[in-house]
Amino acid sequence: MLIRDAELWGKGRADLRIAEGRIAAIGALAPLPGEPVIDASGGALLPGLHDHHIHLAAHAVARASLPCGSPAVTSEADLTAALAQPGEGWLRGIGYHESVAGLPDALTIDRWQAERPVRIQHRSGRMWLLNSRALDLLLALDAPPPGLERIDGRWTGRLFDEDGWLRRVLGGTPPALDAVGRELARHGVTGVTDMSPGNDGASLRYFAAERAAGRLPQHLVAAGTLALGDSAPPPGISVGPAKLHLHENALPDFDQCVAFLRAAHDQGRAIASHCTTETELVFTLAALAQAGARPGDRIEHAGVTPDVLLEQMIELGVQVVSQPHFIAERGDQYLRDVEPRERPLLYRLGAFARAELVLAAGSDAPYGVADPWAAMRAAVARRTESGAVIGRDEALTPEAALALYLADPLDLRQQRALAVGAPADLCLLDRPWTQARDRLRAQDVAMTWIAGSVVHDHVDQTPA
Repeated sequence: MLIRDAELWGKGRADLRIAEGRIAAIGALAPLPGEPVIDASGGALLPGLHDHHIHLAAHAVARASLPCGSPAVTSEADLTAALAQPGEGWLRGIGYHESVAGLPDALTIDRWQAERPVRIQHRSGRMWLLNSRALDLLLALDAPPPGLERIDGRWTGRLFDEDGWLRRVLGGTPPALDAVGRELARHGVTGVTDMSPGNDGASLRYFAAERAAGRLPQHLVAAGTLALGDSAPPPGISVGPAKLHLHENALPDFDQCVAFLRAAHDQGRAIASHCTTETELVFTLAALAQAGARPGDRIEHAGVTPDVLLEQMIELGVQVVSQPHFIAERGDQYLRDVEPRERPLLYRLGAFARAELVLAAGSDAPYGVADPWAAMRAAVARRTESGAVIGRDEALTPEAALALYLADPLDLRQQRALAVGAPADLCLLDRPWTQARDRLRAQDVAMTWIAGSVVHDHVDQTPA
């Protein structure tokens, strides 16, 4: 295939030929006999975007779940209406936050929906809220797990960090990823890093089956357990960092954490530590200092980063994978809940860039929107939904925001580029970058190629 008259990222206007899944030529090129031709008309042609932090299976399931948090649900009345679903079987809610109706127990949820079993996932992804019918069904199938809260001899219905138990007891099968794959392709995303902490050999087989069936066209890096280090990844899948999933209210034993980091490093793998709070970041940096950091060690989220911890991050040489869109999606809630002194420290970007820390971004979908262009807009504007600005000095240029998604997923220090011999993972916009940079809209993605195959086509033309 020949792409004619494109504005190639970093090169200027030229033609580009795709052959055998790679970029075969760049320049002023004449069509070959019978070769399909796409007229880019000066539209920007970019390396395909990479989402560096996503949870594919959870995102697939969430697409078929009830929104139970902002912006769709902001009050108890909204939640009652959302759960008032007639019928039988489970109701699965997502995105709940205490700002809607506090932290409800089973009896409270019964007031909203008592006829059907209900499970509502907290926005953090760390907790499920169950009604009485759900509790009865689950406990009839299995013994209560350690994460099921009990107060004064009564199960509250709050279930902490027990996704594996839920899946086993409910006997669910992993979801198909076709809708997720299409959504990502529409956004110009050609690769993802799945950051689910429980990923293991079985997860790799699941991902491989979805790719083999054509439901997930994107290249995949799988982070997760230490067991991944002993797994042979299937074609199209790479093993990524070992995931350290911290929760400041239940931090692991420090020495055991250090041993985990060393074990990951012994496998030749970096670590990726979940740090949404200052406490989690302090713990991670102390453990890395003890274990010894290695190139590629990552801080996921870096939700709150004071300058003193930034200095330690520089000394250790860690990388950061951020979620810029959380400022847009959750910023107004942060303004209500976060102390004023901490607000400028939320999801920093500019400070990391000025310190020359390696910086990339991911959606954290389904806990954030899966649209990288929305995240780029948030990185540039730093505006909440109401229009307030959080951390003006942390804003990036549109070019720096785009670069967050062009990093090589196996070496975030490197930016992927359009070059002869490189994989033909491409994102074509319907306008030049000078226009696109002021919009940063997913609607501007005209075509997406993965390994030379078109996976999204919004071009209103028939290839010549």
